[in-house]
Amino acid sequence: MFQAWVIWLLSTIFMFYKYAIEVSPSIMSSDLMKEFSLTGAQMGNFAASYFYAYLLLQIPAGLLLDRWGPRRVATTAILVCACGVFLFSIATTFYIACIGRFLTGVGAAFAAVNCIKLIANWFPIGKYAFMMGLMMTLAMLGAVGGQAPLSYLISHLGWRHTMELLALAAVILAVVFVLIVRDRAPHHREVDLLPEKPGTLKNLKNVLSNRQSWYLSLYSGLAFAPVSAFGGLWSVSFLTQAYGFSHHTAAKASSLIFLGFAFGAPIFGWLSDKIGKRRPVMFWGTLAATFSLATVFYVPALPAALIFILLFVFGFAISSFLLCFSMIKESYPAIIAGTSFGFMNAFDALFGAFSDPLTGKILDLWWTGHEVNGARVFPLTAYHIGLSILTVYLIGSLILIKYIRETHCKQYVSPGLP
Repeated sequence: MFQAWVIWLLSTIFMFYKYAIEVSPSIMSSDLMKEFSLTGAQMGNFAASYFYAYLLLQIPAGLLLDRWGPRRVATTAILVCACGVFLFSIATTFYIACIGRFLTGVGAAFAAVNCIKLIANWFPIGKYAFMMGLMMTLAMLGAVGGQAPLSYLISHLGWRHTMELLALAAVILAVVFVLIVRDRAPHHREVDLLPEKPGTLKNLKNVLSNRQSWYLSLYSGLAFAPVSAFGGLWSVSFLTQAYGFSHHTAAKASSLIFLGFAFGAPIFGWLSDKIGKRRPVMFWGTLAATFSLATVFYVPALPAALIFILLFVFGFAISSFLLCFSMIKESYPAIIAGTSFGFMNAFDALFGAFSDPLTGKILDLWWTGHEVNGARVFPLTAYHIGLSILTVYLIGSLILIKYIRETHCKQYVSPGLP
């Protein structure tokens, strides 16, 4: 069992790294806009390059892990991450920076499915839900690390040297991973993420033809997009402009979104299991998240302490959206679980890829021409209008909950397909 925990820890460190890199543009936005003379839309497209790769590789990642095993595939993915981060660190043009960001997304696309695969291959089925919740808690701590701590490093070393150190850290992780990780426990049945059978297309057809898949996946994408678009890109620049925070203070405030998420995910999972329902927990959590984020966006002259509390509450409350992953698993027979997971993950990546450049484009439209040290500074009105799309997303996700069928925390057991 000790070996299983060590292997799980290494796989979650990959998740930690993935989230730290994913949200890092929020603390470098001013530096990058100055370095490459970027518009808001270009900055959004740079951040979204990561999600483009993530979107393309969701289902292929599962197939490759099933075919070649986590040890080889994940080690390669970590090295691809390292190459992407290093290429970004030495980029002399915006396009090279985007290629580096895209490569980082290619490697990061394997982090979650690799961890899920290793949990299934090393732990008994009764521990699956607990280990998944713990995985997401530690993963969100990676997002916390990608805010204030990374901001501190960048302020002392510069963004290029900081990225070089992160690339080196990935290489070290890859070496340790390949030396220690084994694909499955001795005498443990191999668990496939995706079915490798001729029925795969039939399974996909069943997922696509079921309204539950679409409602849950749209809800997931809409609910998580504000976390990735605001927390992962625009939060630091918004907080410095709207509330006069220093860059480091804004990074600390932004990190509370992910810290709240880390605390909320297992609590909402426990609460949902306790009451035997998913939808009410998702509704009230999403409603609280909408109220908290809208207050930060639109209520002027809030005290700093209250802003910190509201951002923590936003992250804590929106973590309730993760219950939709349990719901989609409970809505299908086991053989379709991998296909349905891939379908839902694709929506999260799709909304992330769409939202970053969209908010950036809206900011550009309201830009007054003001720059500081070569970086665009957007007026508060631009942020109010540009970030309003995220409020609309949350309201849309609340409406969708009405159409989602309650699973009552019970696995689908019908012998027929839905």
